[in-house]
Amino acid sequence: MESLAEETGLDELVGAGHRATVSKIRRIVNVVDLFTELAALPSPPGEERAVADRVIGELELLGLEVEEDAAGAQIGSTMGNLLCRLEPTAEGEPLFFCAHLDTVPPTGPIEPVEDEGMIRNGAGTILGADNKSAVAAMIEGARRVLDEGRPHAGIELLFTPKEEVGLIGAYAFDHTKLRARLGYVYDQAAPIGEVILGAPSSQAMEVRFHGRPAHSGMFPEEGRSAIAAAARAIADLRLGRIDEDSTSNVGVIHGGTAGNIVPEWCTFLAEARSHDERKLADLVQEMLEACSFAATAADCEVETTLKKSYRGYRFRRDDEVVRLAAGALQARGFVPTYGLSGGAADANVFNERGLQCLNLANGMTDIHTADERIAVADLEAMVDVTLALVDAARG
Repeated sequence: MESLAEETGLDELVGAGHRATVSKIRRIVNVVDLFTELAALPSPPGEERAVADRVIGELELLGLEVEEDAAGAQIGSTMGNLLCRLEPTAEGEPLFFCAHLDTVPPTGPIEPVEDEGMIRNGAGTILGADNKSAVAAMIEGARRVLDEGRPHAGIELLFTPKEEVGLIGAYAFDHTKLRARLGYVYDQAAPIGEVILGAPSSQAMEVRFHGRPAHSGMFPEEGRSAIAAAARAIADLRLGRIDEDSTSNVGVIHGGTAGNIVPEWCTFLAEARSHDERKLADLVQEMLEACSFAATAADCEVETTLKKSYRGYRFRRDDEVVRLAAGALQARGFVPTYGLSGGAADANVFNERGLQCLNLANGMTDIHTADERIAVADLEAMVDVTLALVDAARG
């Protein structure tokens, strides 16, 4: 299978750094070519500059001005948040569309290939459909609006960095710059038609146990094992799916200095999530008590740091942002289905700040893995859904 970048003749141009030239070629190809072009550029969290420059080039070629804020320096990224605006040409409700430019870190090169209508990475690591498929659909939607002279009530495109490590770019963005009160992200790995009515709140926890070091062979009685205390705490935690609303996890653990020393310290990182704020508070308290009990039993000390990761939200089917989405999906032949997500997206940030931002599934599959893929038909369909949303909001 041949690389799509090779098929379109872009590799040589990209290597030479001709962003503007590549963008001019872009005008005569389609959303698939734009997506594969973006996907081929690695953009782990904090290192999104190359993709940001490509996006800026695409938008400027459309005659749009792009504003980049100063968030990059504040959050440790090579890019700030990118905002561009299509001024309204009709009455109605303006909309914003948001996508993130970072991906989980790839473990090798990214070589998008198409086989039987499916795009995947031929080099055995992530593809980056999360979230570059949304980036491509939104930009292509804007191009179609402009090229077709399609009436609209105002469109804003927002592209953020460092979403994958805690929605950091979106949290650093000044949401008062947005004129639109309703918005959409396409950041759910599910068939097109699924509408996410809610996402959980999350609390992060860093737990550090302090013991007493001693030679493990000569004076083990004098030691107090911080690792043993942490192990007991973790064993006592309820992990995984707690109930229909809640989950918890311990994701990282490290400690000790050598195999022949009773470990003086051990730290683990945990999280709890729930769609129910009361359940989340109770679960976090339960986890704290388990850590305290384990420390006491092992004659160790424990320090715990809690941090809110993000706040959840819940929509009703009759909320305007949901009704517009349902109408747009139906107009493009999709039957809306409604569900909840166990993960977060930039939508959490905007909903926390008083806007209405809905997450729509866009067909990507097995995200964050080497099997990540997306169908050509789904890329093209999300352009149509974007245009249908614009039409539905136009009064």
